[in-house]
Amino acid sequence: MDGFVSRLETRIAREWQRRGSLAWALTPLAAAFGAVTAARRAAYALGWLKAIRVGVPVVVVGNVTVGGTGKTPTVIALVDALRAAGFSPGVVSRGYGAKVARPTAVTPATPAGNAGDEPLLIARRTGVPVWVCPNRVAAAQALCAAHRDVDVIVSDDGLQHYRLARDAELVVFDHRLGGNGFLLPAGPLREPLSRRRDATLVNNPFERALPPWPNTFALRLDAGDAWHLANPALRRPLAQFAGERVIASAGIGAPERFFATLRAAGLAPQTLPLPDHYAFASNPFADLAADAILITEKDAVKLGAWNDARIWVVPVEAALDHRLVTLVVEKLRGRPPA
Repeated sequence: MDGFVSRLETRIAREWQRRGSLAWALTPLAAAFGAVTAARRAAYALGWLKAIRVGVPVVVVGNVTVGGTGKTPTVIALVDALRAAGFSPGVVSRGYGAKVARPTAVTPATPAGNAGDEPLLIARRTGVPVWVCPNRVAAAQALCAAHRDVDVIVSDDGLQHYRLARDAELVVFDHRLGGNGFLLPAGPLREPLSRRRDATLVNNPFERALPPWPNTFALRLDAGDAWHLANPALRRPLAQFAGERVIASAGIGAPERFFATLRAAGLAPQTLPLPDHYAFASNPFADLAADAILITEKDAVKLGAWNDARIWVVPVEAALDHRLVTLVVEKLRGRPPA
């Protein structure tokens, strides 16, 4: 079943990169989808639906396309940058896959099934308060009530969650940009590319030229030394895996980004893409012959105490342009008190 899902996702992703017969056939549905989303945006803009302020500034890091683009590393890097600028940030997230119906705090010890893989990774990497709930307003309000020192909220995703009033919006793309430029289901866009935002980040491992959009910045993801899943104190530079039988696996929105990072480090791995947010109910590597298996941190938080000595985790750090950080900080400091 997982293999079928992966193949289907690959087929859809390929179709969304071109304006083929399937895309054109779906344009009437895309027009209807666009009309509904435009009406919803207008209802909030005109005040017919009320956006709620939570008492501190809010920065949303999201995307207008379906699938992963590098939002979570961006959130982690932005949290670090805001702390360096003197803020005390907290993070809210929907908690994809998390079994929660009300605002719930996420700690480094929270099981992934109760938190979602991305919020758990953020909590472990940053140490800041992280709360999850499908209702991001409720999550932000609960976080602020529990942590009075928090003076800015970063929302991991939630660009289309208009009920949460925000002070800055950062939209993240990868090398696919807007694909064929069509809205769902004819293309990958949740909203038009022309959607207003404060800044655009392009996670661009293939050195594609940046589009000429206002306030557009390159987002660089740098891989660090791999650490051993069973013994995190063990570290190895990626170059040391050259010449070994290496399998690279990733259950993220765009696995090829991870594989490209490893190839850029001089490796030639066999690749095993998995569906985004793959649950790892069983070990997909059990019958594979390999000296080392390289996975992402997002996948590692779901493996717990797995006893497979071949598994190494490759951390990724997002490098934010200092001009982007300055833009966000100035926008936050220019906001009047709540």
